[in-house]
Amino acid sequence: MTKFICVIIILLSCSITAQTSISDDPETIQNSIDFRINQAQRDIENNNFFEAEKKLDEALVLANKIDNQKSLGIIYAKIGKLQFITEEPDEAIKTLIKANKIQRLAKDETNLAETYKILGNVYYAKKEYHKALEYYTSSHSLFEQDNLNNFVAEILLNQGKTYIALKDYPKAKKQLQKSILLANRYELNKILSSAKIYFGYSLYQLDEKATGLREANQGLKIATDNKFTVVLNEGYLILSDLYEFNGNYQAANEHLKKHLTLSDSLLEAKRNSLSQDKRVQLLTDGQTEYQKKQLADLEDQKAANDLSKLTTILSIALITILSLLTLSLYKNNNIRLKTNNMLHKKNSELIVSKEKAELASKTKANFLSTVTHELRTPLYAVTGLTNMLLEEDPKPEQIQHLKSLKFSGDYLLTFINDILQINKIEANKVEIEPEPFNLKKKITNVIAALKNSANDNHTKLHFEYEKDLPQNFIADQIKISQILINLIGNAIKFTKNGDIWVKVCQTSQEGDVLNLKFEIIDNGIGISKEKQEQLFESFSQGSIQINRKYGGTGLGLSIVKGLVKILKGKIYLNSELGKGSNFTFEIPLKYTEKEEVVEVKKSYFSNVDEVDLESINILIVEDNKINQMITKKILNKMQLKCDVVDNGEAAVEKVRNQFYDVVLMDIHMPGISGLEATKLIRDFNKDITIFALTAVTLEDKMHEFDEAGFDDIISKPFKQEDFEKKLFNALIVDRKKPV
Repeated sequence: MTKFICVIIILLSCSITAQTSISDDPETIQNSIDFRINQAQRDIENNNFFEAEKKLDEALVLANKIDNQKSLGIIYAKIGKLQFITEEPDEAIKTLIKANKIQRLAKDETNLAETYKILGNVYYAKKEYHKALEYYTSSHSLFEQDNLNNFVAEILLNQGKTYIALKDYPKAKKQLQKSILLANRYELNKILSSAKIYFGYSLYQLDEKATGLREANQGLKIATDNKFTVVLNEGYLILSDLYEFNGNYQAANEHLKKHLTLSDSLLEAKRNSLSQDKRVQLLTDGQTEYQKKQLADLEDQKAANDLSKLTTILSIALITILSLLTLSLYKNNNIRLKTNNMLHKKNSELIVSKEKAELASKTKANFLSTVTHELRTPLYAVTGLTNMLLEEDPKPEQIQHLKSLKFSGDYLLTFINDILQINKIEANKVEIEPEPFNLKKKITNVIAALKNSANDNHTKLHFEYEKDLPQNFIADQIKISQILINLIGNAIKFTKNGDIWVKVCQTSQEGDVLNLKFEIIDNGIGISKEKQEQLFESFSQGSIQINRKYGGTGLGLSIVKGLVKILKGKIYLNSELGKGSNFTFEIPLKYTEKEEVVEVKKSYFSNVDEVDLESINILIVEDNKINQMITKKILNKMQLKCDVVDNGEAAVEKVRNQFYDVVLMDIHMPGISGLEATKLIRDFNKDITIFALTAVTLEDKMHEFDEAGFDDIISKPFKQEDFEKKLFNALIVDRKKPV
């Protein structure tokens, strides 16, 4: 309340000063308005925000006095911009809407375009990006209409930044290219530097990595040469992200430190500009000038009017009240300043904690990548040898042992894949791959695959698909299958001599997008209330006893929750101990009339007439003797000849001196790695087909495989059908293609 009264008194004194010091001539008043607006603009550019606020308030009083609508629109737009700078976005929007209304009625389209731009900036800061784009588009149209293309460059830059925030990188690239062209044409170096930085970021996200880094660094250099501190601050952060994506953590860390240092400097400068000491000094100066003027007027009128004594007393009383209120405001804001300092310190501590957490996350990811590689390599031998022994007519008493060994290998592979899946979900590296599929058929197949497990528990599976619900949708059917397999498999595990219902129905529709509800209901052992809260966390199960009795990794429901979130859905649980559980998830699916294309499984090398298989030469590069034997035996069964070497140097020499159709290259080997060996081979042989036969975590290393020159990647342990298909395409299909 005190602050509100103080502001009213200040505005009143400013109003009196303006009215008593300026002539009533409209032209003179307009000149004074323009002078104050220009001074306010310079004050804003120099971070003198309180001085700018005072001049704009004075200009507003004068503009109202002569009812100049164009000036009123400009002043409200400047006040809105000032409120946005001083972090009052909601007040800024109200003021800018008022300016917008006045300018539309006054048909002041040039200044209206500027108001639209500021509104776009406010909504961008509030992360309401679609709203920001609407205002930027309106501003763009008005500036182009008036042929003010030098102003269009900044709008295009802002649109590009907004599309980046929306992760629409093709549109961001297009707008930023236009911005760079206009900025070059009109020598707008500040806009040019910022546009190049964000243009580089969009190129990098579109897999034009080298060009993206170069453009971003060019933009940073322009900003450095011209000392554009705000652009530099943004540029350091963006370059830090790009270097981190590129695996150059040292450069990423250096740029992040520069960003933090400059950010703190800018924050300190802004805080100083908004300091209460500065406001109090400005108010005191204003009071002194007003006091002197009032006392001089009272002295001149003293002899002529006895009423002057009363006026003097009232003026002094007003000044005294104002002084007391100013003192109170000063003390209150000193307390606020101390609080802000404390918050700034805490913010610095949070930044340090964030850096430590990010480092820990990277360390964990690297550890998982290494461990899973070390596990996959021997697992390739286990699964490969087991499959071979099962195919070689084992003794009847050995079959059960081999099947148990195969089951253990498959279980271990599932566990490894679950760990990798969780790691990918937590790192936001899971990509959506939509395709047409038949939902009803997909669920039917999942239930059929799990039917034997249900029969083992003497449990019946029931499937209810809502009548008239479409069957063909476009979505990531693999992720939907993973969710259903985990949830139905979980229900089977904990339900004996019971029933499980799988239900699908529609809850709502927007255009061709249907919101579907999936329910998996069982009458099994149920889950207690206290255990339900942690159930979706990694490695979480009902209890140690449940883990020992029913088995499992405790990762399934955590994966389900992550996948449902990726598919923009929600998942719920309703369960009671001893009465069963109801897992419900809702996801949006796009309806389509396009039918699913089903690939028919086949044996690729059983009947090959196009090529003489005996003429094909394959080189296996593998340092593990068991893996050498397994891969060689698989190829021999496909009637393919192969040579084996156990290191990268030998592989390079073999390819240099002998013809091979395909090289199966391991990655981790003594001496030079498979990546280095492939680069050396590509120096003298661009045509040979090279497959990476590796247990490396592919998502983390994909760019390295591409740069080294691999044609494709086969992840160990692999499915034999996938292995055969890739070899068949390389050896048979690609040979038939015209050159």
